[in-house]
Amino acid sequence: MKKEAALPLEGGLGDNQTMQSSILSVQGLRKCYGDSTVVDDVSFNIAPGECLGVIGPNGAGKTTTIRLCLGLSVPDAGSITAFDLQMPRDALAIKAQLGVVTQMDTLDPDFTCAENLLVYGRYFGMKDKQIRERIPALLEFASLTHKANAKPGELSGGMKRRLSLARALVNDPKLLLLDEPTTGLDPQARHLMWERLQLLLQQGKSILLTTHFMDEAERLCSRLLVLDHGKKIAEGAPRDLIAQHLEPDVVEVYGTGALALMHAPLRALAARVEVSGETVFFYTQDAAPLLKALTVYPQLRTLHRPANLEDLFLKLTGRQIREDA
Repeated sequence: MKKEAALPLEGGLGDNQTMQSSILSVQGLRKCYGDSTVVDDVSFNIAPGECLGVIGPNGAGKTTTIRLCLGLSVPDAGSITAFDLQMPRDALAIKAQLGVVTQMDTLDPDFTCAENLLVYGRYFGMKDKQIRERIPALLEFASLTHKANAKPGELSGGMKRRLSLARALVNDPKLLLLDEPTTGLDPQARHLMWERLQLLLQQGKSILLTTHFMDEAERLCSRLLVLDHGKKIAEGAPRDLIAQHLEPDVVEVYGTGALALMHAPLRALAARVEVSGETVFFYTQDAAPLLKALTVYPQLRTLHRPANLEDLFLKLTGRQIREDA
């Protein structure tokens, strides 16, 4: 990582802050819309310097949870405590210490990159002089120094997302709430965003992240919260969850005749078999016997790999595509 990308912090972790303390605590959170319970008895904590990832299918309650933590919706039950303050009672004081990146860009198209940062900083009651002093470092952090006078319409998708992240940092927040921050980005842009988020974690920021990218969750998150139908169905470190819920080896088989393997004798060589499209997934404790048996099917293609977060996600929430709730 380039050293010049570092963002100067006004605060940071003090000696009396440890990973055991909670910067955000959510307990028994519940939210209903009519007869539909969107968030159902969800609890979690985030420590200083920690990234907690929230994953789940469309309609699982991820964005609603973020909105509740931001005070944009009022919970029907439960409590949200941040920085020893209560949401929504102390919403303004809490928001002053938050940084937010939403799913959709909310940049002002009429302002330049630098002006977007300046105007946003004013919402926090910051003086123009203080904001202007931070703008060069924020633009450098976002790799947008050369675009300071460009308007959002002149930026690529990755640049817009980095500008949104820089804008979320204008008030030097202690906690960032990021709702699918890399959706729509190409691989290079995603990796650059990951580098910046990892740097923020190293500097002591805390992050609550929702994502549909399992590789993103595994790279950034020290813990994961899995939601489905508004309920918490699993929580833990990514590798711990994989070890707890899955067999260690996966063999993917695809090609002409692959689906017939669902009824072939070699199915007994796997602990669990699933189908998605034209691919058969064999989950096993030991892949060697299965791979040997598959050699008599030269027309088929196989991929042997360790179990990953995508396998966990699909096992816990199912393979059926869901429309947005």
